[in-house]
Parts: sequence; structure tokens; C-alpha cells
Amino acid sequence: MTPAFIVPPAFIVTGTDTGIGKTLFSAGLVARLGASYWKPVQSGLEEETDSQTVARLTGAFCPPEAYRLRLPASPHLSADAEGVQIDDSALTPPPARPLVIEGAGGLMVPLNDRTTFLDVFARWQMPVILCARTALGTINHSLLSIAALRRAGVPLHGVAFIGSAEPQVEDTICRMGAARHLGRLPRLGTVTPASLRAGFDAGFATDAFELGAQA
Repeated sequence: MTPAFIVPPAFIVTGTDTGIGKTLFSAGLVARLGASYWKPVQSGLEEETDSQTVARLTGAFCPPEAYRLRLPASPHLSADAEGVQIDDSALTPPPARPLVIEGAGGLMVPLNDRTTFLDVFARWQMPVILCARTALGTINHSLLSIAALRRAGVPLHGVAFIGSAEPQVEDTICRMGAARHLGRLPRLGTVTPASLRAGFDAGFATDAFELGAQA
């Protein structure tokens, strides 16, 4: 039978670290899929939030965050500073589809004193895209993240690289991690909706975010 391809109704975007560019990647993915965007927990409100960035660059619908915390820190620390306890069991993705969900920092970022984002992703069982920078240290961080996802039984859609091209590094991660290489988003100079779309389209094939299925 001829294979058919489908786009999952929702993706989770996570990273090997904080500040690597996964919000810009998420915005590019939102534009590509015509999706909505949801940030479950936003830490830091003094500057433009991730939801505001995505909305500005894509015009997408961004359902409100479950938690908005002022301190730019790990969510459990931000919540503690405000006397708030994050109830991870109440974090439920909104019904908007297609949907791009962006975590905070990396997989092991705590939400409270017992739960990390990885625990929540394991409960949701949605395909994860791991964003990895191409800078020094990325092999270790990426392979550890891939191993953590696999141990937790979280479906990994593939790895999206961010930064200058490093073919050998990218190949090492995907080969040793047995993960799909989705493409690479270069560092953009002035980020506008047009420049983001151009960079995303150049870096990711049209079928990068499709899953194979039997017709």
C-alpha cells in the first residue's frame, strides 16, 4: 500500500538547555503548521513573554499560560517566591489543534519538589521535538536528553538543531541517539515574521513534521 503521512495534532517542543532558541523554533513550527501555541508555565514577566513573542511573529492564537510567574528562574523557584504551588496534575493541554506546546528550559526542570517537565510529558504522551544547539557541549546534553526521553517512554519525533552548521556533530547525535534529524534553524540577524519563515523553510523539509502511517 502507498504510505500516507499525517501531521500529529500536537507537538511538544523542549530543549537541551535554556536560551538556545526553542521559542523561535516553536514560532517557526507554529507558522509552518498553522498551529496554536501554548506555554504551560511562564517564568519571568518583565520582558516579552514567549507567548507574546510567538503571537507577534505568527499572529497565532496563544491560550493563556496555566501559571504566570514574575521571577525569571526555574518554575519551582519562581512559584516559591510568590507562595504558589504548581499543581502538575492540573496541567492539561488546551483543546486547540494543531497545537505546539513549549516547555521551559530542559527536560529535568522542576515544576515543584517532586515533578519535572519530563514527568508531565510522559503523562501527555505527545511527540516531542528536542531542540539542540550546535555549539560545544551539545553532544553530551543532547544524548542525555534523548536517553531521558526514552527511559520515560516519551515519543521522540526528532532533533531540531539551532545555530551554525556542524554536520559531524549533528550526525553523531542523531546516529548515536538513533533519532531523526529534522533540520537546522540558523541564527537569524533581525528576527521578523518574514526572516523567520525564510530561515525555517530553508532549514526544514516540508515533510519534517509528518509521521508515516499506513493508508
